[in-house]
Amino acid sequence: MSNAGGKKERDMANAAHELFLLGQKTVEARAVLAALQKQLSDASSRLVDTQQVEQVIEANQQLALAILLAQSDAVAPPRLEEQRLYQELREANAQLVIAALSAQDLQAAAERALSQQKSVLAMVAHELRNPLTPISMIAERMVRLPSDQLPRMRELIESQVQHISQLVDDLLDVSRASTGKLRIDRRDVDMLQILSEAVDACGPVMTAQKQHFDAHLPGGILMVSGDPGRLAQILHNLLANAAKYTPADGRIRLSVAVETKVLKISISDNGIGISAKALPFIFDPYVQDEHAIGFNGAGLGIGLTVVRELVEAHGGKVIGTSEGNGKGSEFVVTLPLVNH
Repeated sequence: MSNAGGKKERDMANAAHELFLLGQKTVEARAVLAALQKQLSDASSRLVDTQQVEQVIEANQQLALAILLAQSDAVAPPRLEEQRLYQELREANAQLVIAALSAQDLQAAAERALSQQKSVLAMVAHELRNPLTPISMIAERMVRLPSDQLPRMRELIESQVQHISQLVDDLLDVSRASTGKLRIDRRDVDMLQILSEAVDACGPVMTAQKQHFDAHLPGGILMVSGDPGRLAQILHNLLANAAKYTPADGRIRLSVAVETKVLKISISDNGIGISAKALPFIFDPYVQDEHAIGFNGAGLGIGLTVVRELVEAHGGKVIGTSEGNGKGSEFVVTLPLVNH
């Protein structure tokens, strides 16, 4: 009996620790939401400034009318000085028109940014709130559950905490990248080892989803200058993205090729593909293809943004291609190799 009681106490302690970690991540999430709210407020204040555009356009119309009246009222041919003044007025009028059009473009861009930020705040709140509901229900039930069910409850809490943790980490990475504070601890690493670990980590997940995963890795050593954790994050985001948008019985393929001084990593699938409308913007933050929303759970549309920032921080490039809806997609990462 004492052994059973001790085991239950340990399980309760482990679950309490997971809830403590959740609390820490929730604090970080609130900080991210506060930062997004500040950006929303700043965008609103910028919109107030652009309300003067209509006044500028009206002044331009009055100026053009004054020029036409001055020209029509002239009885004698204009002297050289008058011609010079007319030319200066025309040039000033042209510059005013350009300024008004630019102001209109800025207003439209600010309105789009404001609308996008409102949507982002709603998405972030939704994504962070979703895992909290099952965690709250589990926490309420744990005190009444028998000890043999506690390990399962702990696994459920861990999975939800991991989900929140990934969301917060991605949000923080996007924020750091936008302010130039993304940290990369570079050193010479064997990329083949990182690739092998990514295959070992993601393969079972795809198998559980009844997807076919083919990985073709070369032999030898592939040395790059990079941050092992960040390089693993690049692979995880791309493989997770492929798994998310590939249905059951679909195929995902990872291949590696060595070219002149560069390493090319290709991750392709025959999933739902990317529309031609969304393709040019897939690496922009918070962009989601319309036909992909809700296919396999919601998301924030920042996973590929993080990939691009991390790849470029390593001196590499990433491109995404797709022939359209239902025709799969391919992402190719190019990293410079280290010469020895």
